[in-house]
Amino acid sequence: MRAGIFVSIVVLSFTLAADTAAQSVAPDSPPATGPAKPTLFDRVVANQKRDEAALDVYERIERVEFRKHPNDAAPASVKISRVIPSGTGMDRIPVGPDGQPTDAAAYRADLEKLERALSLIVNNSRSQRDALEKFAKKKKERNDLIDATRNAFLFTFVANEARGDRVLAKYRLEPNPAFKPSSRFTSIFPKVHGFVWIDEASSELARIEGDVTEDISVGLFLGKIYKGSHFMQERYEVRPGLWLASFSQYDFDGRKFFSGFSIHERAFYSNYRYIGPPKEALVAIRTELGRADLGKSGADASDP
Repeated sequence: MRAGIFVSIVVLSFTLAADTAAQSVAPDSPPATGPAKPTLFDRVVANQKRDEAALDVYERIERVEFRKHPNDAAPASVKISRVIPSGTGMDRIPVGPDGQPTDAAAYRADLEKLERALSLIVNNSRSQRDALEKFAKKKKERNDLIDATRNAFLFTFVANEARGDRVLAKYRLEPNPAFKPSSRFTSIFPKVHGFVWIDEASSELARIEGDVTEDISVGLFLGKIYKGSHFMQERYEVRPGLWLASFSQYDFDGRKFFSGFSIHERAFYSNYRYIGPPKEALVAIRTELGRADLGKSGADASDP
């Protein structure tokens, strides 16, 4: 089992907690410095679910920088990919710093592989049913986890902060002592503290940041994420009414089985472009494969 699996559990859990925690103020929670706004937070939650669902129909360019230590000025390695929804997850196709293919033959082969997978889904092939069921199960588990986070945290208004030409409301997230974890995923919540920044004008989550305050056992207790691990994400409006991640940073230390690991990644997301559900995506990929300037459609898109 890769260390990345451990990290993904914690990141997913904290992200979902941050998405919904603002609506879970317990009666004995510390008073906010401003009036509570439950209807605002209801809108934030609804918008966040809609934004996350959009990832199933939007492709993007993803640049991931890997560092040996969190404060290293330069990354030890960089991986740049064109990320395309496949109907059962995400396909990552390597590209260069300019978003263009560096190996035309390999790039075509990757697109052809994606085209075959999309075709099987569109034609309801038996071979893809298991993958579709697993993908649907993951989405249901995500929704179940979102529901569980509604009572996991207390929040306190901290301040208004400017980001560019917008004003964000910052809230502190603290575990709700009355919350009773019901699964190994929800057992992570009491061990995470953090902050969320909300764009109140649009009712959108603009930034989340969290720290692990106690060691977290994951993977049937065969691994741990250590206290002090950190996660943050910035989100911006990439299209009118659609907010998606522009940057994420992971600084996690821990162990898997008896070996330690250290993960320090910075990911940049850009060039979001609508490609549609499998039927529409299949048409787009086939059109791209039929052009002489292969790769220009997605990798050179002008969307932010």
